[in-house]
Order: sequence, then structure tokens, then C-alpha cells
Amino acid sequence: MHRYKVWNGPMPTTAAQQKVTTGTAIKTMLQIALPSTRQIQLISWGFTLDAVPASAGQVELIQTDVAATVTAHVATGLQPLDPNAPASLMTLSTTGTGYTATAEGTVTATRTFDTNLVPPAAGATDINYYYQWMPDERPIVAAGKFLRVRATFGAAVNMTTFVTWDE
Repeated sequence: MHRYKVWNGPMPTTAAQQKVTTGTAIKTMLQIALPSTRQIQLISWGFTLDAVPASAGQVELIQTDVAATVTAHVATGLQPLDPNAPASLMTLSTTGTGYTATAEGTVTATRTFDTNLVPPAAGATDINYYYQWMPDERPIVAAGKFLRVRATFGAAVNMTTFVTWDE
């Protein structure tokens, strides 16, 4: 088994990790597409906002049966945490593993793994969120499904998000 981490932007090289605007409607910030032959076990996930939002928001981690249209990740964007691990087997395409959705698709079924409500208060501390599951409670994302980090805010804010998993 190998462990990987992916962010909602291209792998940083000469520039810092990219942050992405949430927009003002539901938006998939990060999507991982599982091939029909592989499931993954979630280890951790989290997000950071670059400012306190002007209105309340919600960020959720879900499994769904439908792909969003995203900016496709490249293989180097799915980073193995062990430098000797092989490349991840997740599907890379604009309807596969990627970030910054331009179309959500028509979702018909989901499984919610975690959700976080973000308050719009001056000085709020919930602009950074990190969750790591205990070994016996780690969710398994089914083969052929999509894992998404989705954000819903009434006023746009910039977000960086990640997911760590074993495959």
C-alpha cells in the first residue's frame, strides 16, 4: 500500500502552492477519480482560506457517482509521500482527477465523509481546518467513484485544500 497527497492546484515548482477562489455557488475545489479497479482509504484532508469569509460557508468531503468538469491534474500533482512509491493510479483528465470545477454535473448519490461550517465573523479561527481519521474509522472510497472537496460560500474567498490517501 502506498500513500499520496494532492492539492487543488498544480504541483508547486518555482511558484507557491496555488489558491483558488470558491466563487459564490457550490464548487468542486478538488476531485479524485478512482478507476474501476481500485478503491482508496482516506487518511486526512483539510483546507485553508486566505481571509475570513464575508458570509457563512460550508466545505464538504464527499464521494459521488458523477464527475465534475475540472482542470486536469498531471501525474506529478498526485505526490507520493514515499519517494520510492510508484505513481498514483488515479484517473487523470478533465472529468477525472483535478481541481477548480467549471461544471458540477448532475449528482444523484453521495456519501458524506466530513463537513465543516465556516462562520463569517471578524477574527474567526475556522479559516484553517485539518482532519485526520483514526485508523479504525478511515473511510474507503469505492472503485469507480469520485471523491470531491466542495465549497459553498455566499461571497468568494480563496482556498487551498488537500486530501491524503492510501491506495
